[in-house]
Amino acid sequence: MADRAYNFAAGPAVMPEPALRRAQAELLNWHGCGMSVMEMSHRGSQFAEILAAASERFKDLLKIPDTHELLFLQGGATGQFAAVPLNLMGSGTASYAVTGNFSGIAAREAGKYGRVHIAYEGRDNNYSHIPAQSELDIAPGSAYFHYCANNTIYGTAWDYIPETGVPLVADMSSEIMSRPVDVSKYALIYAGAQKNISPAGLTVVIIDRRFAGHESPMTPQIMSYEKMIAKGSMLNTPPCWCIYMLGLVLDWVAEQGGVEEMDRRRRERSALVYDVLDNSRLYKAHAEPGSRSMMNVTFRTGSEELDAEFVKGAAARGLLNVKGHRLTGGMRVSLYNAMPLSGARAIAEYMKDFEVEHHV
Repeated sequence: MADRAYNFAAGPAVMPEPALRRAQAELLNWHGCGMSVMEMSHRGSQFAEILAAASERFKDLLKIPDTHELLFLQGGATGQFAAVPLNLMGSGTASYAVTGNFSGIAAREAGKYGRVHIAYEGRDNNYSHIPAQSELDIAPGSAYFHYCANNTIYGTAWDYIPETGVPLVADMSSEIMSRPVDVSKYALIYAGAQKNISPAGLTVVIIDRRFAGHESPMTPQIMSYEKMIAKGSMLNTPPCWCIYMLGLVLDWVAEQGGVEEMDRRRRERSALVYDVLDNSRLYKAHAEPGSRSMMNVTFRTGSEELDAEFVKGAAARGLLNVKGHRLTGGMRVSLYNAMPLSGARAIAEYMKDFEVEHHV
């Protein structure tokens, strides 16, 4: 569509146009029932059909084993920063790798409920580096090891699954459904959906059933994994519209070729932008090679004035939301599943043109 810009926001973010068009067509009357999804009861047969379809599609695309439960919750990843230790930490110690802003917040939140051991702290390198296996200092006997798979603000990502010897917990908010995942290796995966798979308001949790039912007595029922499993994610009214949109987005992912195709596309898109950065005399990428995110590319010119001019010029070309996070400044280009290759080409060409225009 000529009137749709390329939206590089980090979340809420771009969604597949076919999913948006389908929602538009069904907005007033879902499948002939005479109601919008936003109006129907979450206990009714229509929404039960929507929930079941989204759940089965999700399990199929990520190949979730029968040992794990899929939950559709609320509260975002921030809610899970508390829910994870409340459910899994017990009276022991949990190890956390701090590789960015949100993993740091998660570690501090967990510290309210028990002992936290920092297995890696990236502050000294300004969170430009993802630790190798040998750099992780995991406390023996930890209740779990927590890491954030993709750091949205700093533009780094783990390209391996840590071998920890303890239960593994991952925040996959910024990369869920963008690549295959061996779910069987995780005690728990959680993700705020507003970056890659749904509008803001839905949180996805995938949990090995063995780790449910051991929560602290102080755990609110809304944060109890055991309670939510027993209630089929419907202890309270779920985020109905977001679950519906999730189903539409997952249908699109399946039609495109599944997570394997999403993985191929993320590599192709990000390579276009990193190629410009690696051959530029103006731009400097924040993340070290080997630690780079394929979802969020972060960079700067070295001049705040020039960065601001870059952002303004990008908007004039219909390349929106490329300003970096307030903690980092600079620029951030988010390349989630729904970003077409033409969008990555457009921002890469603009980056080249901007550099030429400034005689660098």
